[in-house]
Amino acid sequence: MASARSEIYLQETGFIASFLATLKQSHNSLCRITSMMVTISPLRQTDTEALASSQEASRYIGGNGSAALLASFPFFFTNETPEQWTTYESLLYSCLRTGDDKAAHFFLDKLAGRFGKDDERVIGLRGLYQEAMAEDDGALLQILREYDEILEKNPTNTPVRKRRIALLRGLSRLADAVNALVELLAASPTDIESWAELANLYASQGLYLQAEFCFEEILLSTPNAWNIHARLGEILYISAATSQDQVGALSESVRRFCRSIELCDSSPRAWYGLKLVREINTGIASENLIATIERDPQSAVKSSGSDNSNRDLPVPSIKVLQQLREKATTILAEAVRDSKHGTKPESSDLAFIADALKSSTMSQER
Repeated sequence: MASARSEIYLQETGFIASFLATLKQSHNSLCRITSMMVTISPLRQTDTEALASSQEASRYIGGNGSAALLASFPFFFTNETPEQWTTYESLLYSCLRTGDDKAAHFFLDKLAGRFGKDDERVIGLRGLYQEAMAEDDGALLQILREYDEILEKNPTNTPVRKRRIALLRGLSRLADAVNALVELLAASPTDIESWAELANLYASQGLYLQAEFCFEEILLSTPNAWNIHARLGEILYISAATSQDQVGALSESVRRFCRSIELCDSSPRAWYGLKLVREINTGIASENLIATIERDPQSAVKSSGSDNSNRDLPVPSIKVLQQLREKATTILAEAVRDSKHGTKPESSDLAFIADALKSSTMSQER
């Protein structure tokens, strides 16, 4: 009798030890995925990073049956954290991006089970999943009609409104997307994400003044957003080609790039903007800011006296512009060299800059 009890006790002890080991392994796996997703936003991941996240998710879901085992003991999950559900949402994005539909559906079900199918954010994520599964434009139009039905019942459902705008843009209905964004911003004027989307839509249609206004609205809420300063500098640089005050537009572009670098000195886009800001293609000949000032010194004075309050500062001197260009070239060359040697991760921006620097060097040799 005693030996039988001992055997039962040993079996129970072995089961508990096995379960705790599985629980620890799953916890460590989730922590590893969480740390990875916290450091890299799913919206900024490269293809390689998104694939790595998706592979981590697949191992977590079906690696050793731990998910099914843990689901049988829900009382162990009373200490859930917000990061856990943020991780599930991030993994949902990564899985959809890499075509892992089953894993994406798994995380969608997890979120729906925790927050309910009628939760606004869950409804938006479900719409995103359905868009990814759509096989043609007809299916996308059906999803668009479903969005309209949801908004008729609840016009304040912001996630669905944003998914509808994204779908309109994907269907190339840019005018409808702009109108929907304007309506959304009228109800929520501090929505930075919507301002950025509207700015990109305007820029894609060549409406640079409107795009500039949208980026300035973002900077009212987040004045230290270095990436927005760099993006605004790009818009000013592009719009200078058709601006009546080319010198003023390019000078303001220089200041925006410099401000972006002041806030983040490792921004390749801002450094590359400083390198290019001297040059502007007028459609007739290749002009540059230094040549314009040298040819017509009064243009700098006229620009400084412009009525535009954003461009009321003096135009940078030729010496300053040359020094900025030389500094930018040096910094970019070092960044490209570091990425090739593996000391810094290579990005699409650096790859483009490397080709541009090579082309610039070849043109100068000719």
